[in-house]
Amino acid sequence: MTEYGWNKDMEMGLLPKLRIDLKTAMLGKDSSSRDTIRQVLSELPKLTIPIRLESGKKTTRCKKDDEISDDDLIAIIRGLVKSEKTVLELKQEASSPYLELLLTYLPQMVDSDTIKAWIEDNVDFSKFKSPMQAMGVVMKHFAKSADGALVKSILGEMAK
Repeated sequence: MTEYGWNKDMEMGLLPKLRIDLKTAMLGKDSSSRDTIRQVLSELPKLTIPIRLESGKKTTRCKKDDEISDDDLIAIIRGLVKSEKTVLELKQEASSPYLELLLTYLPQMVDSDTIKAWIEDNVDFSKFKSPMQAMGVVMKHFAKSADGALVKSILGEMAK
């Protein structure tokens, strides 16, 4: 398989990388990767900016390529991942090539050891009635790079 995927250390943004990977998939006749990338790109019209017409009426317009941020695309991909996980759960399957390819475009999630270490170093549980109340502090620090379910289970273990 050709090297698909993206990370913040690359010199290009996520949108140009998706377009390059689409071209690579098309030239390599890799139909599953091509279709997955096209699915992501087909969501771009959902990214809009509110505008006001001359008549004073409010409406929206699609974002232009230079207005689309990596965070916009990451949010789209996260939504597709979430829906695919739901479908796989119903099918009682663990994973799919579609899901695996989508995950290569998302930033790496923080592992449980890193989360535990940060909690031990930075969270004073005496300030909270229960350890679960520290969830907001932990999630605020890690933002979207930590899985909420994982943080919840770690806090549950620490409460025991």
